[in-house]
Amino acid sequence: MKRLVELAKRRGYFFQTGEPYGAVAGFYTYGPHGAALKANLEEAWRERWSVMEGHTEIDAPTVMPEAVFQASGHLDTFDDMLVECAACGESHRADHLIEDETDLEEPESLPIAKIEALIREHDVRCPTCGTALADQPVEDFNLMFETNIGPGSSNPGYLRPETAQGIFVDFPRLKEYARGELPFGVTQIGRAYRNEISPRNAVVRTREFTQAELELFFDPEEHAPDLSSIRDVEAPLYRAVDQLDEDGTPVDMTIGEAVEAGIIADDWIAYYLGIAAEWYEAMGVDMDRFRFRQHQSGELAHYASECWDAESDVSGPEEDPEWIELAGFANRGTYDLGNHEAHSGEPFTVFQEYDEPKTVERATVDPDMSELGPEFGSAAADVAEALADLAERDRSAFEGESVAVEVDGDSYTVPVEHTGFEVAETTEAGRHFTPHVIEPSFGIDRTIYTVLVHAYDEDEIDGEERTVLRLPPEVAPTFVGVFPLMDKDGLGERATEIAAALREAGFSVTYDDSGAIGRRYRRQDEIGTPFCVTVDYESLEEDTVTLRERDSTEQIRLSIDELVPTLSGLRDGTRSFEQL
Repeated sequence: MKRLVELAKRRGYFFQTGEPYGAVAGFYTYGPHGAALKANLEEAWRERWSVMEGHTEIDAPTVMPEAVFQASGHLDTFDDMLVECAACGESHRADHLIEDETDLEEPESLPIAKIEALIREHDVRCPTCGTALADQPVEDFNLMFETNIGPGSSNPGYLRPETAQGIFVDFPRLKEYARGELPFGVTQIGRAYRNEISPRNAVVRTREFTQAELELFFDPEEHAPDLSSIRDVEAPLYRAVDQLDEDGTPVDMTIGEAVEAGIIADDWIAYYLGIAAEWYEAMGVDMDRFRFRQHQSGELAHYASECWDAESDVSGPEEDPEWIELAGFANRGTYDLGNHEAHSGEPFTVFQEYDEPKTVERATVDPDMSELGPEFGSAAADVAEALADLAERDRSAFEGESVAVEVDGDSYTVPVEHTGFEVAETTEAGRHFTPHVIEPSFGIDRTIYTVLVHAYDEDEIDGEERTVLRLPPEVAPTFVGVFPLMDKDGLGERATEIAAALREAGFSVTYDDSGAIGRRYRRQDEIGTPFCVTVDYESLEEDTVTLRERDSTEQIRLSIDELVPTLSGLRDGTRSFEQL
């Protein structure tokens, strides 16, 4: 990490924001090369997960009113475990301290009482001042950034902690654009905010970050993915049962084998894991340092029936593995849409038309409000609504002389004769249905960090050590460097013309005429530029240039007229430098 962070600062990948003002932890700026890498990676994600899958993309606000997060559950459950040092006053994330002091991989899934016991057992101390934390309470700390919408404090709002809620809260409108036809997917790439207790590891854990998320809305009884395109994709699967074994390791198998063995229970999750494995490899992730980890039962979100995380090892050579989460793949069921419907009072359903009209029995109520009103006063309307819900859910409750319902914790008993209960046949053309949701959620910043770690290499060329980023051409911030051998005798002018022509052809180009040619090559190697074009005296005489490949440092002589089609082939993968 130390070497990579130093390189990132020196070469303009990322650095802490606001250094002249003390650089508050958890906020990072992407420099010229980092911003370009980020844009390339986001565009590659958009192409694979939105365009190729036939989904639509939205861009929702990053600030939303409090009611949205009351419905989503974030105000009640979006917490991390905080412990404060009594001596220096520094706050720390308690589960991270346990993770650093023990072999436990996922202490965040443990209850607070267990974390407090582990702090005592392992004599965990404050990383800042060294004071023992054994007697300090561990408390829940909500990670939401609060603000006010408009003047005053009458309309509280929050910065979104995930991009997903923007999709969920606008579902009633989005389903219209999909003409109510399931399945359909909505994607979003954007900023999210979490007031982390202890940001760390550069851009791995920050307070402002970028997510790329897909919400797929579907009917589990009607819709299943075609697994044929990913059935033979191989992936390392770190099953929940393997995590319980001290010597447990991921099992390499194809997605098809994992589905057949019941290891991946949900076909949609299997489908997206297959796509993700191929996509991560294309982005430059070393698949020998990658795994899909299955959530254990104790860490599953209460709404999730199944969840897997994509994880990468970002440790250095000869270091213990350091696994970080890159993405999560969860079946969220109807939790989100159901909650927003319950809190907003608006329907978050789709209408599914039957192939043929169906005659069905429906239990309904038509309460006598002249009886309910005097009896229950202001609660009468709520009692009537509760009766309707009960009739639809359990008609047997109306078989006696009276029926009981609960409203806001209070029980009300109503004579059945006053409920207007009846069961009648009706012909229906379709049904209103709350879709289920599958969510692949990607951390862009962590993917960038992983790609840089896995691309980082040090080797020796002609007796000289060099640092090189072996970035795939698809994501490299600069695709080609153009150099005049010397900036005289017309070499600079010819190189400038070539650089302009390459930019016009759509390539990301850097021009460099400063210093010895070998030093310029080293600069581009460290930045990760895949190819360099050098203009020399032979270029002026024969209209040829040298084309150098970053990883091997080998060079070929090439006609200037062939430069654009050759580089196009190298970029899109139809040609390889070895073939040239």
